[in-house]
Amino acid sequence: MKKHIIISMVTLLVLGGITSAQSPEVKGKEIMEKYLKEDEGFGSSEVNLKMILRNKQGQQSERLMRNKTYELTSDGDKSMIVFNSPKDVKGTATLTFTHKEGSDDQWLYLPAIKRVKRISSSNKSGPFMGSEFAYEDLSSDEVEKYTYKFLEEATFNGEKVLAVEQYPVDVKSGYKMRIAYYNPSKNYRLEKIEFFDRKGSPLKTLTYLDYKKYLDKHWRADKFLMVNHQTGKETELFFENYAFKTGLEENDFNQNALIRAGR
Repeated sequence: MKKHIIISMVTLLVLGGITSAQSPEVKGKEIMEKYLKEDEGFGSSEVNLKMILRNKQGQQSERLMRNKTYELTSDGDKSMIVFNSPKDVKGTATLTFTHKEGSDDQWLYLPAIKRVKRISSSNKSGPFMGSEFAYEDLSSDEVEKYTYKFLEEATFNGEKVLAVEQYPVDVKSGYKMRIAYYNPSKNYRLEKIEFFDRKGSPLKTLTYLDYKKYLDKHWRADKFLMVNHQTGKETELFFENYAFKTGLEENDFNQNALIRAGR
């Protein structure tokens, strides 16, 4: 009898551990960790972008950009975006240092006044160059930036996805929450993110479209579609000519490099 009691106690402890490990909070965090782990190792990347801004009436304007990214594992990634056209924004450039903990560092180079302006943490929720993307959307995803709660399995374009609520740790974030949808059959790539404003109301939806796989591992979408449900505006981003392991170094991402890129 004692043997059966001991076995039953061990079983309960094991089951209790499994249950704890599979709590919505832990499972949500594990999904994010898998997503980031699957994409490790690209080193650096460069890509051309076309941005289309569209207002509620359907009128649109177009901008061309160049983006480069430097991967870091000790901290968040570093990235730079430089506008090539139209003439009124040509040379404008942004530099982002994502941090796993604390506020990110971001700078904006304005060629008209030939000065670098630091973007304060309180302004990170503002629109990036008039688009439906906020400055904080330019940062790389890091586990430490959110707390998590797994919601459910859902279906997106006929495939199973895992929905995870993510609550920003940074109190200055423009979002109360976002719901991210990960595809476990495709290296946990992101399929869609729903953003909620500080009041908890639906704000925007970002959909990733036309994925391609690079280096047999890294999934990249050829198109981002960000729709603002409160204003009726939307922004499309088209990505062309991806290149990886391009030889970029960390010192290619500083304020002096930002100024040179904008000239």
